[in-house]
Amino acid sequence: MKEKFSDNANKQRRTFLKQSARMIGGVMIGASLPFEITAKPANDATLKIALIGCGARGAGAAVNALRTKEKVELVAMADVFRDKLDETFNTLNQIENIKGSIKVPEENKFVGFDAYKKAIPLADVVLLVTPAPFRPMHFEAAVNAGKHVFMEKPLASDAPGIQKILSTNQIAKQKNLKVQVGLQNRYDPNYIEMVSRLKSGAIGDILSSTDYYLIGPVKQVMRQTGQTELEYQMRNWRYFNWLWAGSPAGLAIHNTDIVNWVKGSNPVRAQALGGRCSLGGPEHGDIFDHFFIEYEYPDGTKLNSQIRHITGTWNKGGANFQGSKGTASLQGGIKDLKNNQIWKVKDKFDPYQLEHEQFFSAIRNNTPLNDVEWGAMSTMTTILGRMAAHSGKMIEWDEAIKSDLTLLPQEFNWDIPPPATPDKNGNYPIAIPGKSPAL
Repeated sequence: MKEKFSDNANKQRRTFLKQSARMIGGVMIGASLPFEITAKPANDATLKIALIGCGARGAGAAVNALRTKEKVELVAMADVFRDKLDETFNTLNQIENIKGSIKVPEENKFVGFDAYKKAIPLADVVLLVTPAPFRPMHFEAAVNAGKHVFMEKPLASDAPGIQKILSTNQIAKQKNLKVQVGLQNRYDPNYIEMVSRLKSGAIGDILSSTDYYLIGPVKQVMRQTGQTELEYQMRNWRYFNWLWAGSPAGLAIHNTDIVNWVKGSNPVRAQALGGRCSLGGPEHGDIFDHFFIEYEYPDGTKLNSQIRHITGTWNKGGANFQGSKGTASLQGGIKDLKNNQIWKVKDKFDPYQLEHEQFFSAIRNNTPLNDVEWGAMSTMTTILGRMAAHSGKMIEWDEAIKSDLTLLPQEFNWDIPPPATPDKNGNYPIAIPGKSPAL
């Protein structure tokens, strides 16, 4: 179902990986390492699933996995918060067509920062659906244990996290593990057809593109009496850059990924504007509430990415393309320069379900499936945009991907102070363009 990259795009992807390999000391080039190839499961074997991250998106991923045509069951759950685990467990058990596939006894419910280590060994397939900073660590543990992996976007909060994702993926390939990234538009037949038409020249040369993610405020979780600072931030994770990776990654990545797909590459540089005009005070963390990012691709064309999450503002979403012979977007279809309709969407699909169907089918039938390279490229694109906005600098891709600037603590436990610490008035440090570090 997935559109293949062109030869030129594959070359660009190989260059991306070679650069990353050099950057991390050649760890990615390990063909001689003695890894075993994961065997195709028996046709009648039940695929056992572990859910790592039991928030709303985790619950959604579990539902999609359990609704696939394959013989599957949920056998383990893990989260840092027991109440989130219980909430999702109870919700899943109320859904008629999947509750019979939920086989999670009390002893297979794990809580804490190390809960993933206990859940992963019990499964064949691991769903990684926590906030972004935990993805590289959880992915490494799952791959080292020989498990197939579905992991949500974004894949990391910073460049060192992307480096680790790419390194781990080389081991996943050697073990023949199937790895899927939750950028579900890649599995939507409508997007697949639109991208195919654009790559075939439906609107001529693509001169520019614009993506929009303009919405109201993102979900906020208020501080509760007795919470530590770390617990508060973990529960209100969308308002902290180290946990959310910023709104280019947390929101706009879906549409930015479509542009990368059409272009067959990642940008080579970015400059951006951004700030906070609706957020303020201790309850709103350290994120920006608006961005305007200009990405430049290897052929010199630009993507302008508009992101805003502010109450009372105009809403718009999607990726839009302007070509020498016409325009295109999924919402408006493909049109010529006289606004005549060339193609438009006729049927609607559930890409969330379709991606899981293909994932579990690939596991069952041992067919190729690994989304990590383009998932990492699109995540890094959004990190590049955030870097440019926070610093006020023009940031080159080759410098950004090599950056050792991390947003994360050295370890995760309840005794550490979080990376974003408030001042005496409870306010958090905010990035200041022209002053904040670029890389």
